[in-house]
Amino acid sequence: MAVRTILHYPDKRLREQTQPVTEFNEELGRLLEDMAETMYAAPGVGLAAPQIGVAKRIFLVDIATGENQPSDLRVFINPEIVESTGEVCNEEGCLSFPGVHEEVWRAERIKVRAQDAKGASFELEADGFLAVAIQHENDHLNGKLMVDHLSMLRRRLVHRSMMKRAASEATV
Repeated sequence: MAVRTILHYPDKRLREQTQPVTEFNEELGRLLEDMAETMYAAPGVGLAAPQIGVAKRIFLVDIATGENQPSDLRVFINPEIVESTGEVCNEEGCLSFPGVHEEVWRAERIKVRAQDAKGASFELEADGFLAVAIQHENDHLNGKLMVDHLSMLRRRLVHRSMMKRAASEATV
């Protein structure tokens, strides 16, 4: 297992379309282990494969927070949101946007169809924080980012802030 580098906006790889997973093998298992280790080390509650430069339709979510809560790691491979209802606004952050937290509107309840690490299909109905996390990570698989949900003004401000961050990281 290894902690991988998380790509930060404006890295163009965050906008790439992802490809379906077709082989459920040891290589996929190692990728999932690396993704989990990377997500927990960050620390974050979700991580999509494109955020570590892998253009595959995979994301992980673990919304258990706090030291006294057991892990609730969920693996979503080739996910598809098949139903969504309601609307809710929450403050969101993203590992690819360090230090940025913005109000984002999303569906309140969803149904997602996906495959697990062994390739078995499943459906999950989710609401609350889990539904928000799933939608956020699923967006990454389609090259859509948190800032795409913001007003033009907020998007420009976040873009400017992230460009300054990228420039300062490049000079270090």
